[in-house]
Amino acid sequence: MTTHQSIVALLAAIAGAAMVSVVAPAYAAATDVKHEISAAAVHAHLAGNSADLAGVHSHLHHTLNCLVDPKDAAFDTKEMNPCASMGEGAIPDASDATLKAALRAAAKEAEAGIAESDLSKAQTDARGTESMLITLAK
Repeated sequence: MTTHQSIVALLAAIAGAAMVSVVAPAYAAATDVKHEISAAAVHAHLAGNSADLAGVHSHLHHTLNCLVDPKDAAFDTKEMNPCASMGEGAIPDASDATLKAALRAAAKEAEAGIAESDLSKAQTDARGTESMLITLAK
């Protein structure tokens, strides 16, 4: 291989790597919505199976933090965001209007559980949230 061919091959490899770095984040962002939804469903499941109201509320906050933008009023900065490295939240990251609407409904269900002072009712809201999210994660 001549020096010229080596330089051309190197430039082609660099250009290929540059294309991967441009395309990969776009692909990763598209797939992260499903990961955000799945993580939210896991925490809704944990909420629904928590033995006390504090546990239900805490895991529902985690669920909600996966769904909404960190700048959203529903986002609780005092609670963990299991989806922090995945994006801005499933709702703002979703590009499909139907999916966004369904995610908003799941967020409302989680908020209802957070507002609930009865353990059994809060668990029921958490299980409802989980069911909605499992359907959307598929």
